[in-house]
Amino acid sequence: MKRLRSICFRGGVLWLAILTAVAVIPASGQTNSYWTVLEICPTAYSTPYHISLFAPENGEDGARTWSQTKSVFVYGLGVIGVLAMLPKEYTGWDKDSDIFDKWVDNITEGPEWDRNNWAYNYIGHTYFGGVYYQVARKSGYRQWDAFVYALLMSTHYWECGVEAFAEVPSVQDLVVTPLMGWVYGEWAYRAELRIRDAGGKVAGSRALGGVALFLLDPIDALGCGVNRVTRRRLVKSGYGYFAYTASPNETITEHTIYLNMVFPLGGSEPTTQYELRRTHGEGDPVDTGIVGISLGTGRTFLDQDWDVEDDLYTTVSMGLYFTPRFSARLVYAQGDLTEHTTGRVVDYENYSLNAQYYLNAERKVRPFVTVGLGEQMWDDRAALNAFQWNAGIGLHYRIHGKWALQADWLHYYSTSEKTYDRNVNMGLVYRFGRGEHDDW
Repeated sequence: MKRLRSICFRGGVLWLAILTAVAVIPASGQTNSYWTVLEICPTAYSTPYHISLFAPENGEDGARTWSQTKSVFVYGLGVIGVLAMLPKEYTGWDKDSDIFDKWVDNITEGPEWDRNNWAYNYIGHTYFGGVYYQVARKSGYRQWDAFVYALLMSTHYWECGVEAFAEVPSVQDLVVTPLMGWVYGEWAYRAELRIRDAGGKVAGSRALGGVALFLLDPIDALGCGVNRVTRRRLVKSGYGYFAYTASPNETITEHTIYLNMVFPLGGSEPTTQYELRRTHGEGDPVDTGIVGISLGTGRTFLDQDWDVEDDLYTTVSMGLYFTPRFSARLVYAQGDLTEHTTGRVVDYENYSLNAQYYLNAERKVRPFVTVGLGEQMWDDRAALNAFQWNAGIGLHYRIHGKWALQADWLHYYSTSEKTYDRNVNMGLVYRFGRGEHDDW
């Protein structure tokens, strides 16, 4: 299965490589539609987690998003087509079996925790999550809408779509791709704007700039390449974005919204950037600051039926800190434990999807309660893997907006094995972007 995943990844890279030569041809390929001057509702951010992805209401270019979404599906079919033409000995696909039956089996069996190469799971998926994110972000959507788009695409198009023809959907891929894709995608989005402002150059080189722009957003670059080759606007490409800045007027509290656009001027002339302005009262409270990761340690107090000695382990988590009162996280623990009867060292793993509710949210010290569900796993004792419910209490200490300490005491119960375990954890939490801020 690991080999097949690697083949799928290489097949995707091969397909992109085929199109890269087209995408990086020096030419003006921006074909986004004209951005009309629109009034922006002052209450656009009054409901921070409102989703306008499916009903653009603040000047977003929904047509561009849909156009690029269709192109992503075409590229995905290209990946499958390349793999289908390769010999069975190379891909491992059984072409005599029904691939749709295989897809159904994989969907019904999953999701599961996979142990594929860490670079593929945490770097590759982060990168492609960022690619999905920019499809919506560069169409003028807020960060939250762009994250929702990346979540839908990474889950339904890739993990439970294309990749599910090859293997069971992965728990960490379902979380890492949209979450870390948000963080990377926002960075890549702003990096592209800086390159555009520099005339498309990196280190004074237009060639390096072209390569950088392709790597930052291959979907848009491929769309431009397809348009150039076909001499038709098959894919709406280009970009438009919002940026906020305070007014220098000391007597008036005002923010300005800049709507930046790129228009094709024909031939190979460089594109021209125009700037329109709109006044607005507040910035978006939902940004990468709600994404947090943690690293720490813990100790097991396991049920005696597991026949292993209690010991320390390493724990990591990743999640969304929606408000000072509520967060949701994927938590993973791993350690080497020793069997009582044999003295053999076994690999202990535990993951769970947990929700936390914090008390005294306005203070630095915040007690919280947590509940969740997940699985306890053993390396070569797979028959003993057990689904578990968990609940517990904890304490969150905010050092400042980007850093915090967190400790919790969790109780686990397995309905299948009838076991009762307890774990104590402590870790350091890091929040991306602005971290926790005062815009709520």
